[in-house]
Amino acid sequence: MEWAAELHAHAIAVEREAALRYAELAWRMVEQGSERVACLFAEFAGMQAAHLAALQRRTRGVELPDLTSDHTWTEGIDPVTRALQAEREAHAFFAQAARVAHEPAARAIADEMAREESEHIARLESLV
Repeated sequence: MEWAAELHAHAIAVEREAALRYAELAWRMVEQGSERVACLFAEFAGMQAAHLAALQRRTRGVELPDLTSDHTWTEGIDPVTRALQAEREAHAFFAQAARVAHEPAARAIADEMAREESEHIARLESLV
């Protein structure tokens, strides 16, 4: 279960960061008068928070490893590009993990996360 625990730790880090950043970006878009983007970011913030809660429930009682990688979003670029870059990085990470995972449970986690990130990418690309 070692790979699965590590992938869960990464998934939790990705979802925590995304929930926080999407909420921040939603408020920024409201302030800038970009209602359409603000609504999408607010929706994503809620979805990410729900994914985070589900992952935390799923891993209750599981010892998760400390991570040496960083899933913090890049600063200093426009909000849509920032979100799209973060989603693409998360997708690439989980798609690669799915390809190399030896454990079926780990592969399932990685596949699930990669699919979710693909959906987010498609919706964000519709804004560009």
